[in-house]
Amino acid sequence: MICLTVYNFLLPPSSFILDPFMFFLNALVIVSSVILCCLLYLLRLPGMELLGITPNWLLIWLIAWSVKRSIWQAAIAGVALGWIYDGLSVGNPSHVLSLVTVGVITASLNKERYLGEDFVSMALIVFVMAIMAETIFALQYVWLQIRSFSDVWQDYLRITTTSAVITSLWTPAIYAPLNRWWEMIAD
Repeated sequence: MICLTVYNFLLPPSSFILDPFMFFLNALVIVSSVILCCLLYLLRLPGMELLGITPNWLLIWLIAWSVKRSIWQAAIAGVALGWIYDGLSVGNPSHVLSLVTVGVITASLNKERYLGEDFVSMALIVFVMAIMAETIFALQYVWLQIRSFSDVWQDYLRITTTSAVITSLWTPAIYAPLNRWWEMIAD
């Protein structure tokens, strides 16, 4: 029963045939793409930085994942990626709350009705969700009394706008290959 639940989590809902090779291949793609996002987070390559802010690669991956998944799958992925993000950066405040919120909202969107699945729509979703994630993160600084509201507000607009712009511009680099892969295995 647990194995079937894990299988349904890793393969798209349209995959009903239990194929162990595709299960492990998809798991390999998922894990390697998350590792790639973590490595890209740690690297500061030319052209990936705007005003000292780099793209939020794990947020892009989470949105690419959540677009075609259930709310529970998006929430679990948000928790896992939040823990990874906290491990890569300062863990206080945590990134878990912001990533879970973004994953759940993205999975809740009625994308077929309002948005297509082209790069412009995904970049727009990433732009809005990056603003939301940065806002939740900034509010945690104030709520946990790590920094004063005036200190947070000073940096909030610059960081939020820059992060949203640079993250949405780099969205196709992660979304396109993952979406193509998940469409291929769904057929």
